[in-house]
Parts: sequence; structure tokens; C-alpha cells
Amino acid sequence: MKILQTLAAPTGRLFLAFIFLMAGVSKIGGYEGTQGYMEAMGVPGDLLPLVIATEILGALAIILGWKTRFVAVAMAGFSILSALFFHADFSNQAEMNAFMKNIAIAGGFLMLFANGPGAFAVDNR
Repeated sequence: MKILQTLAAPTGRLFLAFIFLMAGVSKIGGYEGTQGYMEAMGVPGDLLPLVIATEILGALAIILGWKTRFVAVAMAGFSILSALFFHADFSNQAEMNAFMKNIAIAGGFLMLFANGPGAFAVDNR
């Protein structure tokens, strides 16, 4: 049981961050489309480089367990803002599901903030 507890935190960090790492990388490849989508939703497309940096660098920091509590709070806020700006059409079931996914992810980040990075984290050095 002890080994499972030891591995749970770094595995959880990886699982929680991986969606942001992949999203950030995919936004680079689909830059113009993502920028257009942001603008259609009322968010300035000029913010896209900041979004990409937040997703990729935030994900890497969480995976490595570096500045975990600070980054976890920032990523929770990012997830909540993403839910509100892009998925608040509650008349659309798919958007409601995406909204709730983002809120659940924010909850995971808040748990990471509350409990710290666990084992195999740079913060533990």
C-alpha cells in the first residue's frame, strides 16, 4: 500500500497536467484556427501566446513538481476562466460537459495546492 501512496501523487500530477501539455502543443499547430475561435468567443486572439505558454509551462512545472502550489493555483484559475469564457453555454450538453470537466480539473489543482506535490517532485529537494 505504501508504494501505491508514493506513486499516486506523481502519477496524478502527470495525468492532471498532460491535458494542458497536449492542448498547448496542439494550439501551436493550429494557431490561426485557435486564434479565430478565441476571437469568436470574445477573447482577444493576441492572448494566444500567453495561453500556449501557460498550458505548456504550467503542465511541465506540475509534472516536475516545481513551484507546485503556486502553479496549481494559477492553473486552477486558468481552468475556471476557460470554463467561463469558452464553455458557459449550458443549453448545449457538450459545452456543459466541457464546463464541468474544467471545473473538476480546477478542483484537482486545488487539491494539489492543499496537499503539495507528493513524491518525486523538484519541490522536495
